[in-house]
Amino acid sequence: MSLNYTLVVNGSVYGSQSAYNAYQFANAVIEEGHKLVSVFFYRDGVSNGSALTVPANDEFNLVKAWQELALKHDISLETCVAAALRRGIVGHDEATQHKLEGENIAKGFEQAGLGSLAEAMLTQDRVVQF
Repeated sequence: MSLNYTLVVNGSVYGSQSAYNAYQFANAVIEEGHKLVSVFFYRDGVSNGSALTVPANDEFNLVKAWQELALKHDISLETCVAAALRRGIVGHDEATQHKLEGENIAKGFEQAGLGSLAEAMLTQDRVVQF
């Protein structure tokens, strides 16, 4: 039986293992024939959506990996808008609204409210937090 999943990532892109573990789990879910509908980045996890992350040449590029996975499997990558703004991750709409000079959310990521996470919790078969 195939299940629909949403992942919640609370760990920063390079400050902990949490985000990388979530990425590995995401791949395992897909390989097992399940559908990963969305990944919701919350708290420090919003740093996974920064277009300004530049890992060293010998490090795994987790932002790029999330982007490629989402594109290949039609996965929604959402950063919590409130958590993102507090941590300097800004999308186009928020930059315009707050009269900021630019945006820095990575391509393929979008900003969403907690309502999006609540909806996922009600509609997905499994919601797994990292």
